[in-house]
Amino acid sequence: MNTKRLSTVLLVLAAATLLIVLAFRVSIGATVDSVAVLRTTGMTCGSCASKISKALESVKGVAVTEVDVENGWVIVGYEAKEIQPEKLAEKVKETGYYSMVAEVITPDRFKQITGRDIGKKAATSGGCGGCGTKKGGCGGNS
Repeated sequence: MNTKRLSTVLLVLAAATLLIVLAFRVSIGATVDSVAVLRTTGMTCGSCASKISKALESVKGVAVTEVDVENGWVIVGYEAKEIQPEKLAEKVKETGYYSMVAEVITPDRFKQITGRDIGKKAATSGGCGGCGTKKGGCGGNS
């Protein structure tokens, strides 16, 4: 009987520990200690921006992305110990757009330049309505 009770207690402790570890990991996430500014070409609309953001935000260490389709910039807030900026540009290239690292700065420097924190940009516009059908549009970059 003692063995059964000990097994139950150990099982409950293991489950509680697992839940605490998972909760801690989810709430922490990536912290921004570097900002990569990527020069990116071939983007035509908000759908392009969404595709790039989704790809980058799936990378371990990426905390936030901003995509400026009109001016050809992708800005990525990330943890430098987790990923290098060149790998971020490669991830953008994998989505079908040319991208290169233009600059890497600190979040404080980003705020000095822009007057705002990384990730505080207004939402991007919607899709072009012709993705996948127009030559050179989003579908042309797949």
